[in-house]
Amino acid sequence: MNTTGFLRVLAVDDEPPALDELAYHLRADPRVARLNTAGDATEALRLLRDGDVDVVFLDIRMPGLDGMELARVLRRFARPPAIVFVTAYDDGAVDAFDLGATDYVRKPVRADRLAESLRRVIGSRVVPSHPAALARAEEDPTIPIELAGTTRMLPRSAVRWVEAQGDYARLHTAEGSHLVRVSLATLAERWADAGFVRVHRSYLVQLKLIAELRLVNSGYVVVIDGTELPVSRRHTRELKDKLVRAAKQDWSR
Repeated sequence: MNTTGFLRVLAVDDEPPALDELAYHLRADPRVARLNTAGDATEALRLLRDGDVDVVFLDIRMPGLDGMELARVLRRFARPPAIVFVTAYDDGAVDAFDLGATDYVRKPVRADRLAESLRRVIGSRVVPSHPAALARAEEDPTIPIELAGTTRMLPRSAVRWVEAQGDYARLHTAEGSHLVRVSLATLAERWADAGFVRVHRSYLVQLKLIAELRLVNSGYVVVIDGTELPVSRRHTRELKDKLVRAAKQDWSR
């Protein structure tokens, strides 16, 4: 047992070779104090009931209760652990950010990639069960994005506006843009409560970041970070109303 570590970790995978490899790399990390393994969700829940866990490394595709379903159960715990999904597939990435996953690691796992996941767990949830940490995770969920073959978790608060590209969406931030496998309509529904508004069939913007609503020859545009984005006629009235209401709220504070 590693006596210098402090993280209590649970690894869950129904494939023994994959679980053994994951456990091997986690045990080798000096930050891991205790590691338990489970071959399915039922065994994982039993281990979670018997002792506190800081982070669960969780496979997605498992028989019975799969990884996503187990993660939803864990979110209802009074002291929920951080979740890191470990999977050979990328089609669960959208659901992963909805569940507030700390990271999304592709198989085959590498020691340096798991080390980065543990760093993120420690950085984002210094005290995993602290109410303030949980509130921050709920208020600012993360979105998994692919960068040079590595899945990173982008905070929703970094997104300035979103552009539809077929069945995908391009998230624009102050530093650049990222393509994710989720439709604009889905994001518009999920992010409405966070201040994102639809201004066009191809654009979703953060309302508070709109610098201007400008009338041009072809109609209205909004300006965000110096970029002009078109506003469709069907969204113009609603957008104006929302901008007026937002301004009134700011003045009344």
